Amino acid sequence: MKICSFQRHASAFTLIEVMISSALMALILVSAYLCLNAGFSAQKLIEPRAEIIQNARVALALMTADLRAACPLSKTDDFLGMTRTVGDIEADNVDFATHNYTPHHAREGDFCQESFYLDKDLETGQFSLWRRRNPTIALDALAGGSKEEIAKGVVGLKLEYFDGLDWYDSWGEVKASGKDQNSTREQNNLSGLPEAVRITLLMDSDPKKKNPSTATSEEKLEPPLVFQTVARLNLVAAAQNNSSFSGAGNLDNPSSPAQIPVNGGNN
Repeated sequence: MKICSFQRHASAFTLIEVMISSALMALILVSAYLCLNAGFSAQKLIEPRAEIIQNARVALALMTADLRAACPLSKTDDFLGMTRTVGDIEADNVDFATHNYTPHHAREGDFCQESFYLDKDLETGQFSLWRRRNPTIALDALAGGSKEEIAKGVVGLKLEYFDGLDWYDSWGEVKASGKDQNSTREQNNLSGLPEAVRITLLMDSDPKKKNPSTATSEEKLEPPLVFQTVARLNLVAAAQNNSSFSGAGNLDNPSSPAQIPVNGGNN
């Protein structure tokens, strides 16, 4: 009887063992809860930003594809890029023509007049990136056509233009008169097409927040997501060759090949 009583006493848990086991179990449960909570927090942070990154990539891809096939916009303006700000937002815009267009209707070709610009939504107070496309040759190259929203939640668009030597904030002839026009007439960024365009797109880190004007100071301190790419204009050389050929055939130019007789001047 004493042996059996000793065996029953030896197979039980002591109070200290139960307390240690409970403490370890509580520690494991708390650690698991913290890990699970951190995973949910990371998911809430990553999911909206993943959507923002995808939207920015699509917008930059569309702009880059159109700029790579850019061509002269009209007889008076080849390429127009203007730097501007709307409030505290840098909202540059660009106007050009492109061959990156598939005709959808009759009397359309692969030539399309385009504009990229930012516009503000009055209800949400947020800016969106828009693209205007006009596949017909209009008298006013800066108007007409249809527009489509490329990306929402944009907080800035900066465009820079490369002429082969330097970068410029704007492109196209400055509409001025008198001394200002004469002083800027020799700049390389006043005519023709740029060789490349650098696009900097700033996206809101939290586009689902309320109107930015009603946001708190802590929400405004959150920095935007910055995306940048460089689009090289592949048709610049062809456009320059066409202009040189037209200048070579000018009858007012005595050195033009059109003035050289076929027989070398011998009668």
